[in-house]
Formats: sequence, structure tokens, C-alpha cells
Amino acid sequence: MTREEAVAAIGTVLREEMHHPHLDRFSPQARLNEDLYLDSVQVLQLVLSLEMGLGLSIPEEAIATRDLSTVADLAGLLAREPDAAPAPVAAPPSGVHGELAYDLKIHCFVSCVCDGLKARGIDHRPFYALIWDAEFAITDGFRLAYHSDAMDHEGFRYWFTRLYSVPLHAWYDHSRSKDDNVATLLDLLATATPDEGIMVMLDMFHLPERENKFNQNPFPHYLLVGLTDDPDVWQVRDPDFRWEGTIQRDRVLNAIRQPSVAGGYRFDPSLARPPAEADLAAFFEACFVLDSNPLVDAVRAIVAAHAEGRGGLGLAGLDGALRELPVITIRKWAYEHGFAFFWRALHWPDAGFQRICDEIETLVNGLTALHYAVLRLARTEDPAQVADVMAKLDALDAVESSLKRQLGAAYRAWRAPHRATPLHRPVEEGCLS
Repeated sequence: MTREEAVAAIGTVLREEMHHPHLDRFSPQARLNEDLYLDSVQVLQLVLSLEMGLGLSIPEEAIATRDLSTVADLAGLLAREPDAAPAPVAAPPSGVHGELAYDLKIHCFVSCVCDGLKARGIDHRPFYALIWDAEFAITDGFRLAYHSDAMDHEGFRYWFTRLYSVPLHAWYDHSRSKDDNVATLLDLLATATPDEGIMVMLDMFHLPERENKFNQNPFPHYLLVGLTDDPDVWQVRDPDFRWEGTIQRDRVLNAIRQPSVAGGYRFDPSLARPPAEADLAAFFEACFVLDSNPLVDAVRAIVAAHAEGRGGLGLAGLDGALRELPVITIRKWAYEHGFAFFWRALHWPDAGFQRICDEIETLVNGLTALHYAVLRLARTEDPAQVADVMAKLDALDAVESSLKRQLGAAYRAWRAPHRATPLHRPVEEGCLS
């Protein structure tokens, strides 16, 4: 298949099979997410349709690791063109011990509250230890959900205040009406100090002018809002999506009033102080889950429930049941910040940290490949493929468990600096004790 034939095939599947409504900007240069509004799940579904419809066999590893940003990128995968050699990137001479200018944007609540810490030069990376196993839900019908009404973020709130001395005041009252809470928000914005942050949960699906990479409906999301000189326009700062700009006041209020969302906090980052070591130790002891991998366990339970036909479920339902897996998968990148904190504190060699980063990438890419295998299983409804999916889950379980053992060993060394590992020796794997 030539590249041109592959582009034509992509357009045909989007138009005739997926009935995709956003094809007015379709071209080889069109970006799958930003121009065609395809989320990560729809891209995998598109690839699966092309693979099965054209009789191709696309390795799951290629899908997980290849950058599929545009129609041309996807066409190159179908045409079996080799990956272009990546442009060389000059790494900082000191690696993990350098400035660490990069930052992870993988959890909206954490991104909002940490935004002020970074501006004040306070290390926010330890707080990311709450993210890789952050709460999610399995709803009725064995469906994975990154958000539910039962989630209140109280753990994030408590530990942020204890670690950084910044109280997070909940201004949203769940016992009151939407209109009453909007009135409270308007009062807060009118009286907020220049340093104060006003954080609100809204449904991003109702702000189509804003980036929504996961194209979820609904899409609960926290961001920061403020007033401008124009009473009809609000200033919006979205640290998680690295965006700041103005949006019409009524459009923001409409997204806040949606029944799918409820929540908000106010806080003053100017009060922030670096955490005490004793508080950090208590934090790590409380939030590390080193004896299990909740996400892998949840996916395994969901696949098993559909495979066994519990409550009338079937393999075809796995498509929708795991639709939100990519939203939770990206949280695993938080391991990088956790390991970076210990590596910097212990002055361990950069080579070991880079090896850890490779393992984290293996975990994230493996979860993406797993999702593709699940979509194929749902499409074919072939029970013979269940064993392969379960084997992939077992392998991912082993990768994440290895990461956690190494994390536990790093924590123990940090807690007992007099037992610090010599720089030329690898850290032993272990768990918190």
C-alpha cells in the first residue's frame, strides 16, 4: 500500500464506518486530535478498523511507541514506512541532577495547586507520589471511570496543606444549588487578593474552544479563573493543559453549571513553604501502595467480568468499559517525578535514573498496547484472545511491581542516609518497612 492509498483508506473509514462528523479539515497534514477531534480511543479504533478491513497485521508495539499525530503519520504506519530517525536532543550535562525544566501535566487538581509552588521555586515533585495510584472508579456494569461523584480529593487537600502550609478552602457547598454556588464564586472573584487562586471544576466538553485531548463527554476538569477589566470576559488559567487566556464569562459559567461537575477551592500560594522531612516521610508512608497495582487489578477484573458473561455482559462491551483507560494511563508518568526526587536527594548516578525512566515508558506504552488488544477483543468477540490479554496484564503487573520495589528501596535509603548506597553499586530492590 502506498502512502496515498493509505490516506484514502483512512478517509474512507472515518467517513463510511465511523461516520465521523469533523472531516472538513481532512488532509495528510491534518492533526488527528486538534483538527479532526479524534481522541486516543478513536485513533485506536480507526487503526483497528484499517487493520482488519485491509487485512494488515500491525504490531501493537508499533502503535504504542510510534508518534501518531497526523493523518500522514498514520498513513506511514499503514504503508510500513520505517520510522524516521529522531532528531538528536542535547541532554543536560547533569541529567536528573540538572534544572529539570520539564514538568508533567497529568492530573488537573495537582497541576492547579502546584502551579504557585513552581513560581516560588518550591519543589512540587514529591506531591506527584499521589498520582500514579490516584483514585478511580469501577462503576455499575464493570466500567472503568477516572472520575465519579464519590471522589472528593480530600487526600490531595490534606497532604498539600500539611506539606506546603497552604490551606485549601473548599468554597463549593454540595448541599446547595448550582445557582447558590455560582453566587459564592462571583463573590470570591470580586474580593480575591492578587495572590489568591480560585479553582473551579467545570465540564470541558462545554468549552469546545478549549483543547480536549480525550474528547470525553462529560469531561470534569479543574482550572483557575479570575476577573478582567471587561465584566463579560474572564481570565482562565489551565496549568494542566499549559494554557492561559480569556473566555466569555457566560460560557465558563455554563460549563460550571453542568450536572456532571461540582467542586472548587481557594488558596493563597504565597503562604507556601518547603515541606519538613518528617512530613514528607509520613506522606510517603501513607500514599505508597507497594503491594498491589490497583489499575492493572481493575482492568483484569473488568476483562474477566465481560469474558465470563457476568450480569449479561459480553466481550463486545469491553470497548466502552475501558474507554477511559488512556486518561488514567498517563498518570503512570508521575513515577518519573517520584524517582527524580529520591535520586536528587541521594545524589545517585543519572544512569540509574534513566534506566528507571525506560521502565516507566515500557509501562505506559504497554498499557496503550493492552488497550489496543482489548479493542480488538471487543471487535472480534473471540474468547481465544482473552488469554493473551490476561498475559499482557500479568506482564504489566510485573513491570509496575518492579518499579515499586525500586521505589521502596530508594525511600528506605532516603530515610536512612547513613546507609546510603555507594554510587557505583545498583540500588537493591525492596519495599517499605
